[in-house]
Amino acid sequence: MKLENLDLNLLTHQLKFETNNTHDSVDNLVMSVNPFENVENYGKFLQLQEIFHKVVDDIYHREDLNRAIPGLAESARHQAVLADMQDLEIVKVDVNELPSIQGDESYGWLYCAEGSNLGAAFLYKEVNKIALDADHGARHLAAHSDGRGKHWREFSQKMNEIEMSEEMRIAAVKGANDAFIYYKKLLRTIFELPEAA
Repeated sequence: MKLENLDLNLLTHQLKFETNNTHDSVDNLVMSVNPFENVENYGKFLQLQEIFHKVVDDIYHREDLNRAIPGLAESARHQAVLADMQDLEIVKVDVNELPSIQGDESYGWLYCAEGSNLGAAFLYKEVNKIALDADHGARHLAAHSDGRGKHWREFSQKMNEIEMSEEMRIAAVKGANDAFIYYKKLLRTIFELPEAA
């Protein structure tokens, strides 16, 4: 959806609007390291994904969010990433300290994590080129059983129905931007790229 068509009264639209530049920079950085060129590069991508999905895993299992968004816990993908790593014998990267996600910032992190599954349609096609799929090595990139588009629409509707104050929305936007920034930092570390200027 184009930015000019967004309804900023809807939380997911506000998050998209407020994080547009950061999100695009993540996409560009990911593709710059050619993560699907070969299994070695993809292994590093899995190490990156494992840490990010470990960070957000607790959010997916929060009771209040599962009441607001039924079935949310089943959408968590950390276990799928671990299974993909096991398939390919990829070792986890140890991180000294994971970010502590506070309060309403969780909504922003969740938005990024769920949005990445919608955007993974292209990534899944790319990983198929190195003979990986939903049964071996690329479980976490596979579409939701309801289909990517339908699942995202239902998730977005439930997110947008949550009553939020202006302060909560500000925190959610901060969380989303923090999530994208953290992902880029992790990527630079794992793929041994220089820090951004």
